[in-house]
Amino acid sequence: MQRAMRLLECVAGHEHGAPAKQLAREAGLALPTTYHLLRTLVHEGYLRRDSGLFFLGEAAERLSSRGAQEKRRSTIVDALDQWRDVIGVPVYYAIYRDGEIEIMCVSDTPGNPAVEEWADFRETGHAHAIGQCLLSQLDEDTRRAHLDRYPVQSITPYTVRDDRAFLQRLDRTARMQPVIERQEYALGTVCAAIPITLGTTVATMAISLPGHQADRLLPAARQLQSEIGRLLGSLALSISI
Repeated sequence: MQRAMRLLECVAGHEHGAPAKQLAREAGLALPTTYHLLRTLVHEGYLRRDSGLFFLGEAAERLSSRGAQEKRRSTIVDALDQWRDVIGVPVYYAIYRDGEIEIMCVSDTPGNPAVEEWADFRETGHAHAIGQCLLSQLDEDTRRAHLDRYPVQSITPYTVRDDRAFLQRLDRTARMQPVIERQEYALGTVCAAIPITLGTTVATMAISLPGHQADRLLPAARQLQSEIGRLLGSLALSISI
């Protein structure tokens, strides 16, 4: 599914179409694998082939329509609501797009409220688990460009102090492991974020808890990671396109 998503995203970046060899190179896929996936996507209507070039097909174009966008958003919201109830924590979904951290949706309850955005989430990605998780999935140049726009600043006494220390911390972040943050964005709050990479889409699902429930954070994050893994296939199109 991830490889098919990468191909769709590559094709979407070529208004006038692209040949299989170019798409394989851009998606980082072996040519035989690329041909197999392209044939499948053409058969399903997500791509069309014309004179050796591949274009988005009617099925992919329908996915980008307003009604389809609302349906995809509803799919993600329903998943967040389910995880909120099963795990008993607020759940967040965010992506990194066009150089910005975007909180797409949040699911919480009066008994388990989400963290209040008291400092702009876009400008303080170094301080919260969501931003740290998204930035950890980027290449070094993109990270540095982000920090040039939004330099590290002290949000609480626990916030990382400078760009160098923050970048070193990101380099030590284990791939596909939960990113944990304790009171770096909001005093009295601990958070964890799960990295999600589908094609070129960089995303995360995250949770937060009051500081006095910090011992629940890692088990809850592991539970969320398991739930995401179980439903990722059905959520892939909603997240990636």
